[in-house]
Amino acid sequence: MLALFGITNHTLDLVVNLLLLVLIVLWLALVYRTYADARRRIEDPMLVACATAASLFPFVGTLVYMTVRPPEYLDDVRERELEMQSAEARLHELDFRLCPHCDSVVERDFLRCPSCRRKLKDPCPQCARPLDPTWQLCPYCEYDFTAAAPRTTKPARRRRRTTSEQAAISESPPALDAPPSSS
Repeated sequence: MLALFGITNHTLDLVVNLLLLVLIVLWLALVYRTYADARRRIEDPMLVACATAASLFPFVGTLVYMTVRPPEYLDDVRERELEMQSAEARLHELDFRLCPHCDSVVERDFLRCPSCRRKLKDPCPQCARPLDPTWQLCPYCEYDFTAAAPRTTKPARRRRRTTSEQAAISESPPALDAPPSSS
């Protein structure tokens, strides 16, 4: 048998050959391990093939893949998304609400936020229960808002001019940017 590295000692040659065999088996195991790990972490089959092809470069490709691989398994991502959906569904069932201004927890029948004191809902004029702004009638006492007369606002009060202000206005010269009179 021909010695690989010019080693003539049979024992030393056997040790070198066994070491090379172990390194080749380890390299092939790393290629398979990279392929199996990429299938569990990456959805795109093209990226799985690229990761496997990169691991064909002995040892370096696997190290590069382990550096840039996604941090979690696809099953874990799906499980987390399902947990989030179920938590959102439970919160919706519990009628969990937050103040739109300060994000503190408020209950469904609060008229004002206890933290920031902002008005959340208006009370019904008849039964004083909290009403959603989109409702057209009170579900508790059947008070119809559309039939109720709309509120009239008071006109803004004008300040009366004193006699000295009126005299100053009447004595002031005409404005310069006024168009000339055609007389």
